[in-house]
Amino acid sequence: MDTSESFIRKARPEDIPSILGIIADAVRTMRASGNLHQWTDGYPSRDTIAADIENGVGYLCVGPGGTSDGYFAMIPSPEPTYAVIYGGEWLDDSRPYRVIHRIAGRAGTHGIFSAIMEYAFSVTDNVRIDTHADNHIMQHNILKHGFTFCGTILLANGDPRLAYQKLLPETLAEQ
Repeated sequence: MDTSESFIRKARPEDIPSILGIIADAVRTMRASGNLHQWTDGYPSRDTIAADIENGVGYLCVGPGGTSDGYFAMIPSPEPTYAVIYGGEWLDDSRPYRVIHRIAGRAGTHGIFSAIMEYAFSVTDNVRIDTHADNHIMQHNILKHGFTFCGTILLANGDPRLAYQKLLPETLAEQ
């Protein structure tokens, strides 16, 4: 994905079949890289994606020629599972933030994470993200983009996730 020829838009109900294909590609990539325990049992499901879209938090990364190349959810704070963090602390726990969840890219595309971060930081100065300990590809991208490891959070089902945060100067949020 060449981000200079791409854009991000809110996902629509008619995008769900493409999004599910992107998610299937992402799951195959995770499994091939040794991440066997994240996104299991049909997660994220059609219902999860439909709820993202209905709530206005689902986004599609559109590539050259209008191809659907990536998907993510960007959710305003507070994130309930981020209320308690173990083995560390958030960089700033007083400002509103956005959470990036469910990042998925179509097989063979590149630059999805960069495009998502560019978009996210165009609308907020404070982003949090988490990932599975086995998701080394995501950890690499998170750290490459300047996030700081803050500790471990627990999902609602009790599964641990590595948690990260990146802050920009507060003045950017006022623009």
